[in-house]
Parts: sequence; structure tokens; C-alpha cells
Amino acid sequence: MQTINNLRIAYIGGGSMNWAWNLMSDLALEPMLSGVVRLYDINHGAALANEKIGNLIKDNPEVCGKWTYEAKASLKETLSDVDFVVISILPGTFDEMESDVHVPEKYGIYQSVGDTVGPGGIVRSMRTVPMYVEIANAIREYCPSAWVINYTNPMSVCMTTLYSVFPEIKAFGCCHELFHIKKVMAKMLMLEAGVKDVKGSDISLNVFGLNHFVWIDQAFYNTTDLMPIFNLFAQKYAESGFALDDSDKDETNSFRNNNKVCFDLYNRFGLIPAQGDRHTAEFMPPWYLESPEIVKKWGFSLTKVSDRKAMRVARLEESANIISGKEKFKIDPSGEEGLEQIKALLGLSSLITNVNIPNHGQVANLPIGAIVETNAVFSKDSVRPVFAGSIPPAINAMVSKHAQNQKNIVDAGIKKDLALAFSVFLNDSLMTLHIDKAEQLFREMIENTKGYLQGW
Repeated sequence: MQTINNLRIAYIGGGSMNWAWNLMSDLALEPMLSGVVRLYDINHGAALANEKIGNLIKDNPEVCGKWTYEAKASLKETLSDVDFVVISILPGTFDEMESDVHVPEKYGIYQSVGDTVGPGGIVRSMRTVPMYVEIANAIREYCPSAWVINYTNPMSVCMTTLYSVFPEIKAFGCCHELFHIKKVMAKMLMLEAGVKDVKGSDISLNVFGLNHFVWIDQAFYNTTDLMPIFNLFAQKYAESGFALDDSDKDETNSFRNNNKVCFDLYNRFGLIPAQGDRHTAEFMPPWYLESPEIVKKWGFSLTKVSDRKAMRVARLEESANIISGKEKFKIDPSGEEGLEQIKALLGLSSLITNVNIPNHGQVANLPIGAIVETNAVFSKDSVRPVFAGSIPPAINAMVSKHAQNQKNIVDAGIKKDLALAFSVFLNDSLMTLHIDKAEQLFREMIENTKGYLQGW
């Protein structure tokens, strides 16, 4: 078995207790790789905590990959001469996110996530772009040949910024939303066609669109065309929805999803929305987000930021307990594909999966250079997009609008142009307010995040 023992990975957002812990688990279980992971976080104490946790993992008998974790105090120390850069940051804090998500509710605008589009996604983008300008410049200076893996939302805005600042960057964005629809299709095959032991990874899809607004026009299990089966499935469960497990039936679950929005849009437009309903709904006019009562009718949830804060408190306690020895770090496969992508780029395997990269024509009727999500082929030092085709006109009218908004908000962030940012705010699909009320909401949200908007 071929092995690589001196890999260097930089992790920006290295104090993360979600994505970083996932990567730690996956690296620990991988026998083909070992090396060093440098952790950088503006909260240096969080990076130091993960340094301790990462170095404790090595002594676990089930660990195959031997990694050293080092917390670094600067981007220069973190990035110099690394092979891969992973970025997963929270642009701001949960206090700013609380404003993004919940202040618009006072004006009758509801958001189920608030991190990609909608008023919250736009203001989050305004904080994010300057951060990614700094990161892109640092990568160009200290590790221009490294492969860059982005997990941060808003994904398209982050990726557009990286390529705007450093056009030669080798970067791609990863999102796990498609894993959900693959699991739905696997369950569909078992229930409707009697096929046993189907896994989501057995399903192949043709996908195109923007991150969190991706559409499927082809789906296969081996040689079986799944679209006719899904057509009947979507009609069968259009009224009741289809929950993968009990948590998606629980109305108190802030992240629940029963696919009713997915089925409704499929039945109207003929293509399958690839992501969970919470994300899809935010890209549409407020058909599904008009009120909390309408949201409940459609079987998904408005994710409260207070729930995210509570989860963070629990994770902080878990981190402290691991470091003190009261708990053991749980080494479980994350189900993410980041490590498989790294292995393919090193020439240890090959892979076809969905990623976010600039459009080179893989989506025929979206602008060249726009960040699009399609399948791509991963091989040694190469990510090559798979031609996905043209998005049907009725759907592309919606997709193109968001693509232009995302380009405009990046331009606003680079220029620090408040007027251009407000024009994007006005043009979002969830914005139903009179222009005067919209400006009042915008100014209130900007006031709550102004610490991150120096120079605007």
C-alpha cells in the first residue's frame, strides 16, 4: 500500500469543534497518510485546545494515521509551504448571526438558515468578503501551489472572492447537502422497488446550479433510471412529506426536513432540488417562508440561532472534558468527502463528486467564471468539471438572478460599497418590503455588524 508520511495541511478556522473534529477523525482512520496539521484561528485559545485534542488522538490504538497538530499564531506560520489548505470559519460570531436571522422577523421576513441568501445571507456575505480577501492574499504569498478546500458559507461568495483576488488559486468548495437526497433515493428504492441494501453512495446524479440551489435532472442506481420512480414517489408523498428518520418528524427539531418543498418544486418544474428544504426555500419567493405557520405546514423548521449557541456551549464542555481526560475523543468517520478528495489529488485514488468551482462551460447557460456546483473528476493534482448541460429556462431564471446577486455582493465587499450591497439586499427573492422599510431593516442589521465593516 502506497503511503505519504509528510503531508502538510493548514487549517484556517482551526478552533472549530465541528469540521475540524470531523477531519481529525477521518485522518486518524486513514492508513495511507500522515503528517502535520497547522491550526490557525482568530481565537487562538480554541486552536490551542484542538492542538491538545489532536495530539491526544495519536495514542488511541484504533488510530492508523499518525498526525501532529500545531496551533499557529499567524497566517504566515500556518500557510508557509503547505500542501493543502482547509477553510472553515464562522464569519463573525453567533451574536451577529442572531441579528442576521432574527432581526428580519420583526419586519415579517423569515429565514430557515440565513447563511447564504436572504437578508441574513447578504449581511453575512458583507462580513465574509473582506476576510476572504485577506485569506486569498495570504495563500498567494505563502502557498500559491496548495490545493484549497472551502467549507465556509456562503459558499459561492467565499469561492468567488478567492478567485477574484487570486485567479490562479487551486480552490474548490465542498457541501454535503447532496448526501441527503441520495439517502432519500436509496430509501425510495428499498420501499418502492424492493431493492435491498442500497446506500446513498450507490446513487449517481447529474447536478447543476449554485451551492444550496442545485438541481438534478438525471439519477441512476447502476443502470436503473431513478427519475420515473422519483416522479411517482414525489406524487405519493406530496401531501404528507417523507421523513428519513424520527428527528425529521419532530417539530421541536430546529434542523428537521421532510422533503415536502422538494416534492412540490419537482412536481411544478420537473427537476429535483438537491439540497434540504431549509436551504431551497430561501432561494424562492416566500412561498414556503411566509410565516412560521406556513413553514410548519411545509414540514421544516426555522433554525434558531439560540439552538446553535446551545450546541456550542455543549461542545465547549466536551472539549474541556477531552483535554482533562474525563472523556475520550470519539473517532467516527464523518461521512464527508474531504479526505477522499485529498487522496485523489495526491494520486492515491480517483473520485467523481460534486464541488463548487468556476464555470468553464460545465453549466452551459450560466456566466463563465461564476461559481457553480456540478460534478468534477478528481485525479492527481487535477479537478476537472463534468459537463452538466443547460438548466431549463424556468429554473434558470431563478438561478441566474442569484448568481448575479452573488457576484454583485462580492464586488460590493471588495470595494466596500454600501450602496451596491443595498441593491443586492433589495433584489433578493425574500425581500418583499417597500424600499423605505427595506432600507430601515438594512441599516438596523448593518448597525449590528458594523464592527466587521470597517472602511465601508
